Formats: sequence, C-alpha cells, structure tokens
Amino acid sequence: MKDRRLSCPSAQPDSPESVVFGIVEGTVDAPRMTPLAKTQAVSPEILALATPVNPAEVFRFSAPCAECSCKHFQGGECSLVGRIVRNLPMVSDRLRPCPIRPTCRWFGQEGRAACLRCPQIVTESYDSSDEFRDAAMPPEGLQ
Repeated sequence: MKDRRLSCPSAQPDSPESVVFGIVEGTVDAPRMTPLAKTQAVSPEILALATPVNPAEVFRFSAPCAECSCKHFQGGECSLVGRIVRNLPMVSDRLRPCPIRPTCRWFGQEGRAACLRCPQIVTESYDSSDEFRDAAMPPEGLQ
C-alpha cells in the first residue's frame, strides 16, 4: 500500500478530489454506514440530498489523505484510526465490500480491525457518545 496514494475514509465533502463512498443509515445512537458499490463524484445534486443537515452527517466521503496537513496525522500514521481501533467496539464480524479499501489509509494501517469498526463512524455527528468524542480528539497540541 505504500506505493499507492492513500485515501482518507473520513474526509469532508469539500476536500479536493472528494468522493462519496457510503451512506449513513441507522439511528443517532447506532449509526451504520453502508458502502456504495462504487464511489460517486461529489456534486451539488448529491450534496443537496442531505438537506437540511450537513452532508457529512448523511454521507461518508473519501479524498486523498492530507497527511501532514491533517491534525490526525502523526509519525507517518493516522492517529484517528489508531484511537478508533483502541477505543471503539467492533460493529461487524465480517469485511463488507468497500469501494475504497484498496487505497484506504485506515485499512492499510490497521487492517481488518479498522474495517470492523468503520460502519459506525459518522464524520460529523452532534450527538456522539463519550467514546466517539474521545476517539475523534486529535493528539494534544494538534487541535
């Protein structure tokens, strides 16, 4: 995976080269992302489907990893996925098909453990548990 340009599975819709790769379903207390069969380019029409909420509450976006420009990138790795794997429970017992797995930084770094937790991640959530808030908190001094 080191030879490929890695992608972030928790990007914002306005990130350069951002694509939609999943739809957040479930409930506020138990969100579950369902991956699309293939990524979709971000467009005004797709973003409008999320109205009246923030598109990052409804869709999961992927974009090229920003690496050192990201507050979660530390020591050549994504500290966010490290905290997700350490602090959040698995929500799946199998790897589901995913259109970004071949280039996903989270999968490249943490493997299966990241994928088994990924469906519960919502990039923008305003009613998260303490576990989620702790996992999303960037390392000290990088906030």
